[in-house]
Amino acid sequence: MARRPGAPAAYGEEFSFVSPLVKYLLFFFNMLFWVISMVMVSIGVYARLMKHAEAALACLAVDPAILLIVVGVLMFLLTFCGCIGSLRENICLLQTFSLCLTIVFLLQLAAGILGFAFSDKARGKVSEIINNAIVHYRDDLDLQNLIDFGQKEFSCCGGISYKDWSLNMYFNCSEDNPSRERCSVPYSCCLPTPSQLVGILLSQILVNQIKDQIKLQLYNQQHRADPWY
Repeated sequence: MARRPGAPAAYGEEFSFVSPLVKYLLFFFNMLFWVISMVMVSIGVYARLMKHAEAALACLAVDPAILLIVVGVLMFLLTFCGCIGSLRENICLLQTFSLCLTIVFLLQLAAGILGFAFSDKARGKVSEIINNAIVHYRDDLDLQNLIDFGQKEFSCCGGISYKDWSLNMYFNCSEDNPSRERCSVPYSCCLPTPSQLVGILLSQILVNQIKDQIKLQLYNQQHRADPWY
């Protein structure tokens, strides 16, 4: 039957308003972060189980393993909704995914605004967390590596200054402190100076030259022992 002029064209059964590009692009990225979240949870659980119970409970509030587990679980649930929702074209899961992303964005925005508006209190809270981590520096290897990485990455020492390390029982400068690290700071506070870098470079060059000299001497000895070598 002929279609009336001006009437909309009829869509076939194969027609879909869903773009395959958008669908599988969303699925791919959610699948990627889904795998990353499972890896984070696995690492967090493994690190948590490998710690001694006393040390783990002592610094529970600043334990990187707990942070990995919490962030990993939240990311797993969020990407699950996006991954399955995009693959199965499930409106409920996709709306949940979109709503969660919106909430996360608004929370980040609110945290930024509150941090700017109450900068003194925010700075004090951050200093409190850092000082608590400094106190437990030697109690948790993961925490120790995290602090060392932060100090080297941002070229800093302590929360406000190097004096913050006096809070740690091993670095405290009191006279009754028997630690060999008394009145000192972790190695990550010590940045190499240009003279140190030059010394490292020259020492490596000298080591390589000595190795070459040893090889030459061995070759000469073998050549004298066997002229046809």
